Amino acid sequence: MQLPSPAKLNLFLHITGRRQDGYHELQTIFQFVDLCDTLTFSLTSNNRIEIAPEIKSLPQQENLVYKAAEILIPFKRIESYGIDIILEKQLPMGGGIGGGSSNAATTLLALNTLWECNLPLEKLAELGVTLGADVPVFVMGFSAFAEGVGERLQKVELETPCYLLLKPNCHVSTGQIFTDKYLTRDTPPIRISHALKLGGHNDCLDIVRKYNPEVDEAYLWLKNHGDAKLTGTGACLFLACDNLHHAERIKQSMPKKWQSWICHGCNTSPTHYALNQWIEQNKDEKAK
Repeated sequence: MQLPSPAKLNLFLHITGRRQDGYHELQTIFQFVDLCDTLTFSLTSNNRIEIAPEIKSLPQQENLVYKAAEILIPFKRIESYGIDIILEKQLPMGGGIGGGSSNAATTLLALNTLWECNLPLEKLAELGVTLGADVPVFVMGFSAFAEGVGERLQKVELETPCYLLLKPNCHVSTGQIFTDKYLTRDTPPIRISHALKLGGHNDCLDIVRKYNPEVDEAYLWLKNHGDAKLTGTGACLFLACDNLHHAERIKQSMPKKWQSWICHGCNTSPTHYALNQWIEQNKDEKAK
C-alpha cells in the first residue's frame, strides 16, 4: 500500500488560554494542501517495525511513524504484525506544516486496514492525539475549525486557492515559542462563523520572527506581494494567490536561498482519497 501524506496550513492561529498542565488552548482552521510525503507499507512475517531510510538525528523508535505503528499492535487482528515502511520525505521538518503528524496519521490509517484493526476514525484520532495535537485532523481527513489543543474538530468547506509556500533556511523550536513570556495567550475566542468570514491572525508570528531573523526577512519580503501568513509555529510562510500564473510569477522573483513550493488547498486529505481507492481495488481483487 502506497499513500500520500499531505501538509496542512493553519489559516490562522489564536491562543485563547493556557491549561494547568501547560498545554495551550487554541482556535485555528486547518486546510490540507497537495504537497505530500509518500509512505509505502509492506506486510512482513518477522514481527518487526522497520522504517527506511534512516533519518539522521532521529532514532527509529522516536520517529512518529514508528510510534504510530506501535500504538496499533494491541488492536491487530492478523497473526503477523511485521511491517516495512518506506518514507519518502518532501515536507520540510520544523516547517509548521505538520509533516511528522501527517506521517503518523497516514501510518494509523494504513495499518488500521492492513492489520485489520478496523477501528473507527474517531478511535484512531483518540490514539493519534497522544502522538501529537495535529494528528487527529490528518486522521479525520477534512478541513476543520479546531479548538482545545487542536483535537476538537468541526468540518468546514473552504475555498481551495493556489498557495505559494515558502520556507526560510531555519528550524523553529515550538517549545521556545510556547514558553516565551511575551506570547499572547488571551486572544478572545471567536465563533466559527466569524472565523470563516473574517479569518484571524497567528499569535505566534511576532515571537517566531523575534527568534528567527530568517523568518522575519522572508515574511517582510512575502508581505510585499500580499497577505503573507505564518503556518503553525514553524518556519513556513504562505500566500494565497489569484491563480497559478500569479504564484509562479512571485516564485520566480524569490531569493534562491529559500525553499518554495506551489500547491493547492484541499478540503479532503489526499491520504483518504488514495486509501479509499486502494480498498476498492482490493475488494475487486478479492471478488475475482
